[in-house]
Amino acid sequence: MANLTEARPAARVREAQSHVSRRKLTQSVLSHVALIALSIVFLTPFLWLLSTSLKPDRQIFAFPPVWIPNPPTLRNYQTGLNFIPFWIYLKNTLIYCGLSIVGTIISSSLVAYSLARIRWPGRNILFGILVATMIVPPQVTFIPLFLVFKNLGWLDSLAPLIVPHWFGVPFFIFLLRQFFMTIPPELGEAATIDGASEWQIFRKVVMPLATPVLATVGLFTFLNTWNDFLGPLIYLNSPENYTLSIGLAQFRGQYSSLWGPLMAVSTVITVPVIVAFFFTQRTFIQGITLTGIKG
Repeated sequence: MANLTEARPAARVREAQSHVSRRKLTQSVLSHVALIALSIVFLTPFLWLLSTSLKPDRQIFAFPPVWIPNPPTLRNYQTGLNFIPFWIYLKNTLIYCGLSIVGTIISSSLVAYSLARIRWPGRNILFGILVATMIVPPQVTFIPLFLVFKNLGWLDSLAPLIVPHWFGVPFFIFLLRQFFMTIPPELGEAATIDGASEWQIFRKVVMPLATPVLATVGLFTFLNTWNDFLGPLIYLNSPENYTLSIGLAQFRGQYSSLWGPLMAVSTVITVPVIVAFFFTQRTFIQGITLTGIKG
């Protein structure tokens, strides 16, 4: 009788644990189903882009829509990559992206470090002004900047696109400052006691700890410059200086457009963005979550 009495609570415990396990399993399955459904929704435009790039012309505007090309063809890729000087545009775009990333990381991190770790008069006032500039639409400054670059003789070159990134970007300065303020000041004080200068603390202590947020800044800058259309459209005149975003516009004319080659080149341009985010997503998410903790 005693054994039966002891077995009943144990059975209830096992039943409760089984119920909790089933509920967790159900929640996990439902969440994964929802995430897969959302992933399909977000992937649909890219899948349509890829499908259209492999279609013959007669299937591009067919109704009902043809999702699977029959037969698939690479002719659009051959035509698209030869219709524009793709490799010249790619070289210009890579130069634009690469130098902009380097300039943004160097300049923004230096300014952010001074605002976060070095005490000097007017620091908070200047930071407030810096943050306030983020609400100014970039279109407002296009004409003044255009006149400045014209007087410098920089028009029709990549200089007007690259040089501004070497003078700091307000949003990235804010992002880096928030991260630098989360680093314990004791690390810098210990380095100072060991005889390290401010530059050595910045380079050997702070920057190695800032890898996630620096990767975030680099990824954002890459996306902004890789997809930039308005800047090259304003400052570049010669075809040999064009970027890929300007090259895409050449597939569309006043009376007709080369939709197949346009989709093919668009696919080629989109792939590096997806690959870059795929390889940096963990560091990117870590960099976002580590910023903004301390104000």
